[in-house]
Amino acid sequence: MIVLLSLLVWIYLIFLHGRFWESGPELAPAKPLTAPDVDIIVPARDEAGLIGRVIASLLAQDYPGAFRVILVDDNSADGTAAAAGLHQHLTIIPGKPKPPGWAGKLWALAQGIEASTAPLVLFTDADITHDPRHLATLVARLNTPRVDMVSEMVRLHCTSWPERLLIPAFVYFFQMLYPFARVNDPRARLAGAAGGTVLLRREALRRIGGLETLKGALIDDVALAKAVKKGGAIYLGHSGLAQSIRPYPHTRDIWDMITRSAFTQLNYSYPILAGTILGLALVWLAAPCAVLFGGSWRFFLGLVTYGLGALSFFPTLRRYHQPKYIALLLPGIAGFYMAATIASAVYYWRGTGATWKNRAYGGAT
Repeated sequence: MIVLLSLLVWIYLIFLHGRFWESGPELAPAKPLTAPDVDIIVPARDEAGLIGRVIASLLAQDYPGAFRVILVDDNSADGTAAAAGLHQHLTIIPGKPKPPGWAGKLWALAQGIEASTAPLVLFTDADITHDPRHLATLVARLNTPRVDMVSEMVRLHCTSWPERLLIPAFVYFFQMLYPFARVNDPRARLAGAAGGTVLLRREALRRIGGLETLKGALIDDVALAKAVKKGGAIYLGHSGLAQSIRPYPHTRDIWDMITRSAFTQLNYSYPILAGTILGLALVWLAAPCAVLFGGSWRFFLGLVTYGLGALSFFPTLRRYHQPKYIALLLPGIAGFYMAATIASAVYYWRGTGATWKNRAYGGAT
C-alpha cells in the first residue's frame, strides 16, 4: 500500500502541483517602455575574491535610465571594499555593527535602503554576475503586466562533479517547494522568491513597513515575498542573464550550504521535521524499495513511480546541461538532502545554529 500511496502522490505532483517540473518561466531579454531610476544594493561580507567581477558586471548594465550601485561592506576583514574598485556610479557604505534581533543580510540591505532614493531597488548578492541586458529585462517585467516585485533563481555554479550531481537537484527541490506558477498567480496564497536578484518598488517596501518588519528572518527572500504579495502581485522565474560565480567544488561545501538554512525553512520545528522526513521518504524512497524488494504488482507500481520522478527531473537537468542518467540517481540525491536536513536540526539542537562568514545566526541554546 505504501508504494501505491507514493504513486498517487506523484500523480498529484505531476498534474496538480503547479507544473513545477517544467523548470520555467525564464525572462527573455527585453527593454522597458519607461526607465525609472534604480538603486542596486549589494550586501557583501568577506567577498574580496568575487566582488570585483560582480560590481563590474553591474556597472556595465545597458539600461536607458539612471542607476547606481550601493555596496554595503558588512564588516569585511579581507579588503572587500578595496577590491570593488572606484567608479562614479558606485557608492561604498561601511556597514555598522549589527543590532540585536537583526539577521546580517537584512541589516546590510536596510543600510543600503537608507542610502537610496530611487523608486526601484534591486537587491543582488555579492557572488552574482549580470549580463548587460539584465537590469533592463527586470524592469521591463516589473511593468508587463505590473507586479510589485520580480525575483529570479539565477543560474548556479555547476562545474565540479559534486555540483553537477547535486546543484540541479537543489533547484528542482526549490521548484517543488515553491511552484513558480502558483507563486506568480495573484489568486494563490503561496509566495516565494530567490534572493539572488530581487527588484522591488519602493512604494511596496513602504507598504509592508520596510525591512524592519522582517529583521529577524533568516529566509529573508521568502519572508519579503510573503509580505509583498499580501498587497500586490509578485513574479518568480529563472534567469538566463545572471549567474552565481560562487563555486562548490566539494560535496562538503554543498552539505554546509544546505545545513545552514534547512531547519530554518522548517521554522525550527521538530514535528515539522519529522513530517518532512516521512513525506520525503514516501516520495523518494518507497518506489526504489519496491523495485528492489517488492514482487509482482509492487514492482510494477514502484517502476512507474520511479519513472515519473525521473522524467520530472529532465527539464531541470536540461537547464543545467547535465546528462539525463543523473535522474536515475535522484532518490539517492534526495537521501543526501534528507540527511543534511536532519543534520541541520541536530546542529541547531546542539546550539551551533546557522553560521555564514564567521557569523552565527542562533541555536537552541
